[in-house]
Amino acid sequence: MSDTPMKKSLARRIGLPPVLRNASLLIGAALTLTIVGLAVFAPLVATHDLTQMDMTNRFSGPSAAHLLGTDNFGRDLWSRLVYGARISLSISLIAVTASALIGTVVGLVAGYFGGWVDMVLMRITDIFLGFPPLVLVLAIVAVMGPGLFNVALSLVVVSWTEYARVVRSTTLSLRERNYVQAAQALGASSPRILFREILPNSLGPITVLASLGLGTAIIWESALSFLGFGLPPPAPTWGWSLSYGTRFIRDEPWMSIISGAAIMVTVLGFNLLGDGLRDVLDPRRLTRGKG
Repeated sequence: MSDTPMKKSLARRIGLPPVLRNASLLIGAALTLTIVGLAVFAPLVATHDLTQMDMTNRFSGPSAAHLLGTDNFGRDLWSRLVYGARISLSISLIAVTASALIGTVVGLVAGYFGGWVDMVLMRITDIFLGFPPLVLVLAIVAVMGPGLFNVALSLVVVSWTEYARVVRSTTLSLRERNYVQAAQALGASSPRILFREILPNSLGPITVLASLGLGTAIIWESALSFLGFGLPPPAPTWGWSLSYGTRFIRDEPWMSIISGAAIMVTVLGFNLLGDGLRDVLDPRRLTRGKG
């Protein structure tokens, strides 16, 4: 039974589209766009040079000269925060993009061809899933050394399996659809069917997984930096700032609080965005909304 007009929300009664009715999506998009904007325009919004030290102004609180105060070397925390956003987002974007590409191709091929191809690809996926993620990430970075590319590569190794399993599951369902069978009957090649018929209809789950994966990648990057396996100083990574700030957390907790809050807000934004996209792109939810 469809909702009566008295039970419908004000947003639905005035005809707002589903996207604008989703609070999680709107809040997540606002937080995400804010963080991305700070990272992109870091040279413009930063008020001081990253390496500029002022030992006479150590651990100062927020002021007009230093919006978020200074660290133990007198460096401006606001400037280091916005440049840290650039590093975290760059690593997470590289890692998620590469993971999505690899996992999507593996999932498409395994789900469409089935048989021994599916068995081999999924057993390889299971091998990667069998390693504890933290141990695998630390081992890769320890062997290859710290650096933006190496950190991103380690995250790809532990993340592509999620996309492979989700896309495989979607492909197993889509390959039985009439339009796919019609394309096969017309003699369309397998690559054409995979990338013109099946992939476009799998973008919903991939988009949601990528949105959630960005937040997870930021947590991983921050954890590696916190443990000393991320980008080395003086790179203003949030994880390193959080780790170094713990040395002074009893008397000067400001440095750790700011770094921790930046990580929390950014991950929250991506998670809310992913939840909102999941609700909006869910066909069953869209069908219920029309009732």
